[in-house]
Amino acid sequence: MAEKMVAMILAGGKGTRLEALTKKVAKPAVSFGAKYRIIDFPLSNCANSKIHTVGVLMQYESVALDQYVGNGSNWGLNGVRSHTATLTPRQTEEGLSWFKGTADAIYCNIDFLDSCDPEYVLILSGDHIYCTSYEEMLDVHEENNADCTIAVYRVPLEEASRFGILVTNENKQIVEFQEKPAHPTSDLASMGIYIFNYKTLRKYLIEDAKNEKSSHDFGKDIIPAMLNSGKKMMAYEYKGYWKDVGTIASLHQANMDLLKEGTTIEEISSTNRLYSEDTNSHPQYIGANSDVRNSLINQGAIVLGDAIHSVISNEVLIGPGSHVENSVVMTGAKIGKNAKVYNAVVAPGSIVGEGETVGALDGDVVLYAKKVVKSHE
Repeated sequence: MAEKMVAMILAGGKGTRLEALTKKVAKPAVSFGAKYRIIDFPLSNCANSKIHTVGVLMQYESVALDQYVGNGSNWGLNGVRSHTATLTPRQTEEGLSWFKGTADAIYCNIDFLDSCDPEYVLILSGDHIYCTSYEEMLDVHEENNADCTIAVYRVPLEEASRFGILVTNENKQIVEFQEKPAHPTSDLASMGIYIFNYKTLRKYLIEDAKNEKSSHDFGKDIIPAMLNSGKKMMAYEYKGYWKDVGTIASLHQANMDLLKEGTTIEEISSTNRLYSEDTNSHPQYIGANSDVRNSLINQGAIVLGDAIHSVISNEVLIGPGSHVENSVVMTGAKIGKNAKVYNAVVAPGSIVGEGETVGALDGDVVLYAKKVVKSHE
């Protein structure tokens, strides 16, 4: 049976800017907000949008992510009408053929999309923190009879050169795309969220695959090609919370944003439910007391020292006399007795030794990824 809209989540990037956090797991599988994974956000958004078929495109270090996503049951995407498919690069006689770019990843799964026979395809990134429903964006797409609608987010003009920038007319129709322009003329940054008419997208993907000079990327190739050929492309302005967490600093900041003015993850998710594999524990915002202040702490953590303005995940132990401030401590990490951790992201399973100091309150965000290896004496 034909689908109205199928979602495809691009979750195969190496995530090298997250350094040790993505050494053994894909970037979308990285933990966030004391009990979630980054991939929880786009999957939850799909569930909240009543999208019945979701393809999750995996590539590097995909085993943990594949196991986590499973059949989509944690997000209610495994019902009678719903299903989640994990899609990986083809295995050929010559070996594994990696996706060449974001557009190539979709092109390599045209057979999957053809089997769904959708009217529209929603393309999503697997490494953004935001909670929404895509129904309003689809309404804008249909009302304008568009070939493609791109979600945009207003950024300070002085920062616009870091993004793909869209220039629109008075009707919000896109008239120009600027890829990380030195002198941007618009503050509308592409969020990497696209709704395409599938028949139109299919044609452009096939043409792009034949072009040996193409980088096979949506922002660099598909979007400019559609603009140049006069396709109707609309901008949909998203006004909620949104954060690209592709770097250690941005991941740290997004976690710290949860602590602003006493808010929790529920404030970001607002009216849209946020699902997770962890259905039992609840990260709790902690107010003012002598040892734990303004922190988000998973119920499965044990805090025997001080935790100030920090996000503490499950199975974390913060030892007596220790002090953690302005930091993110991920699952299974151990902070030794009398240790000090400032302005840091402590990787899962890491061990901060007794009396050790990590980072500085007046310094840049640091990643701590270290385990104590016992000697075999």
